[in-house]
Amino acid sequence: MKNLSTEHLPCPGAESRKQAAVGQGNADKKPTWSAHLGAFDTHLKVRGMAEKTRTAYGTDIAQLADWAAAHDFSPFDLDARMLRRYASVMSERGLSKSSVARKIASIRAFYRHLVQRGLLEANPADLVASPKKDHYLPRVLKPAEAAGVLDGIPSSGPLELRDRAIFEVAYGAGLRAEELVNLDLTDLDPDAEEMRVTGKGSRTRVVPAGEPAWQAIERYLDRARPKLAATSDDGRRAEPALFLSKNGRRLSTSDVRRRLKVSTQRSGTGPGVTPHTLRHSFATHLLEGGADLRAIQEMLGHASISTTQTYTRIESGRLRRAYANAHPRA
Repeated sequence: MKNLSTEHLPCPGAESRKQAAVGQGNADKKPTWSAHLGAFDTHLKVRGMAEKTRTAYGTDIAQLADWAAAHDFSPFDLDARMLRRYASVMSERGLSKSSVARKIASIRAFYRHLVQRGLLEANPADLVASPKKDHYLPRVLKPAEAAGVLDGIPSSGPLELRDRAIFEVAYGAGLRAEELVNLDLTDLDPDAEEMRVTGKGSRTRVVPAGEPAWQAIERYLDRARPKLAATSDDGRRAEPALFLSKNGRRLSTSDVRRRLKVSTQRSGTGPGVTPHTLRHSFATHLLEGGADLRAIQEMLGHASISTTQTYTRIESGRLRRAYANAHPRA
């Protein structure tokens, strides 16, 4: 990993020293990076931020702390120029633009918290621009490919019946892997053909699922889940999770990815198909079928419509290819 020598770092300026003085008193009494990281994590927890997101924020700030502490800089010594240099170092280490942008967002949130606590006058990270992200168009399966993956899962045993139900729900309702494993039995409403889903930021939404998904769930509940639940004989309370492992416990997201890999290899779909591929395919096929973008946003649980607009670029690309292949003057 590339090291950064002090000659590449601007010295803390008058602006950062002025900020450090606010609410600090004697410089010798400044709390450590560790103390501020702990306070920031507590703040995120109180806000109800998902554990996975909170961990990512903590990792991003811990990396900044390591970089700064190596040069004997406290959180209050870093100004906008130094934070820009840090972002530059991250890029030089090979991080993608989206990863650097996420780290800057984490740093911005960390310093916003210090401002809210009265420890700084202004947020130095507000003056650091995020790199423009590369346009990423996710892989999308054709409807026949998605059907091949799902229909290729045999009904020979409890694990296969479970897998079919999981991936029918992933494709039929557009759920993330984490949302799939967090589904509980009580989240299902078969009469309304809807399920309650807890997504990012602990936001809850109710999503519909089609008949194939509900049929797969019914087969799993009747013929597979009781057998999987019976494998858990350690005296624990009944497992509330909808989808169980072979040991009768809640699945992990890595379990879901691993089982999907098995299914795609069986169907010959090719490498690189993930649970998110099924989610992307769900949204793209809805858009191609004429669904409203706002409705797709609600079903996917996107906080911003700009995230959902990724799928309009996919559809636009498909139309351009069709035009190029079919029009005599393309």
